[in-house]
Amino acid sequence: MSFLSSNLLGFWSEWIRPSAGLPTVWWALLVAAAAAVGHLVQRYMGLPKVVGYSLVGTVVGLAGFEGAVWPLQGTALFLLELGVAIVLFEAGGRLPLGWFRHNPMVLAQSLVESTLTYFAVFWTLHWLDVPDPVAVPLALIAVAASPAVLSRVAIDTRASGPVTERAMTLATLNTFYALMLGYAQAGLIERAPLGLFQKAYPVMVVVGLSFVVGALMALALRSALRVMSPTSENTSILLLAIIAAGAAVSTFFGGAAPLAALIGGVLLKLLNPRPWVWPRQLGTASSLVTMLMFVLVSMVAAQAEWSLPVATTVLALIGVRTFAKIAGVAIANPGSGASWRQAIWMGCAMSPLSSIALLIASTFVTASPLLGHMITQVALPAILVMEVVGAVLATVAIYGAGESSRAWRPEAFAALEDTQR
Repeated sequence: MSFLSSNLLGFWSEWIRPSAGLPTVWWALLVAAAAAVGHLVQRYMGLPKVVGYSLVGTVVGLAGFEGAVWPLQGTALFLLELGVAIVLFEAGGRLPLGWFRHNPMVLAQSLVESTLTYFAVFWTLHWLDVPDPVAVPLALIAVAASPAVLSRVAIDTRASGPVTERAMTLATLNTFYALMLGYAQAGLIERAPLGLFQKAYPVMVVVGLSFVVGALMALALRSALRVMSPTSENTSILLLAIIAAGAAVSTFFGGAAPLAALIGGVLLKLLNPRPWVWPRQLGTASSLVTMLMFVLVSMVAAQAEWSLPVATTVLALIGVRTFAKIAGVAIANPGSGASWRQAIWMGCAMSPLSSIALLIASTFVTASPLLGHMITQVALPAILVMEVVGAVLATVAIYGAGESSRAWRPEAFAALEDTQR
């Protein structure tokens, strides 16, 4: 891919000069290909479109496309942070805080599942002789689920119900834990052993700065909603601009952009408790950014160096993580109002890894290039596999729970049957 790009650049430079540069042309074609493949995957295979997006990114990444070099920086990193911020802002706005007062076992499920996942992955990696400075970050990355993948699967399957809603809630909560502890741990990765206060201080700094930025975002949007219609096109532009500005400011001052967006969504829901959905005009813009995010994640993750020891470690991490999430949700299920069958499907739906995990891994690489390289040797292949396989498992969980309003069959076959009738 890089050889072809260089040749084309030299040939085209003699007679054509794209106003935005040849890389912009490649990215435009890449997004178009992802949209087409995502549609074909859903139409002819009955799988979520995100699987098609990830496959396109994987193929391009394996081909050596240089548009996104690891570790991410500059525009590519900001686009990833923006995509994650949009998803988490929406997820935070739908987080039912009042629900936890009436059903605290949901919060208990989240804590038990996250804790069990962390220690199960950590001790498995320790048993495989992975050094503790590498095993701890990988265990934190494993805690994170992917609200982005789960929400796209729910949209494509037209799913609604207790399993879908609770899985989204649990995924949002353990994403909060992973972001909070992951960004704080990155600041301590090359420091000598510290006391409890010294370890807690970075967590308080990350959460505090993110909370301040998130609160400013929520106040700005709440003030705008007092005078602007939620369905207005201008409101959509304002919302997207504030999320983008909040992501940039939070990162600049030492907070976590995704965490600030998540907190901003939660606070906006508290300040504006009336039912409020994303403006229709924002749907296309957020879908484009989200699609680009999935392509970018798989493209970067595909650059990982595979080997037999790495593959063994990755498969062990994936297997233990999946089992721990299902077991954690099931252990704390009594009193939560869900059946055992629903608990198993909820744990299965939380299996995807994607952009959140990649951002946390990127933070560790920035903080310590040497340890970061060792971490990403395992993290990137795991993210690549679980972005695709996790989306399929989430789809199986939604259909297994009976919460999809459409039959699980390719659209093309359904259309053919309708025509024959």
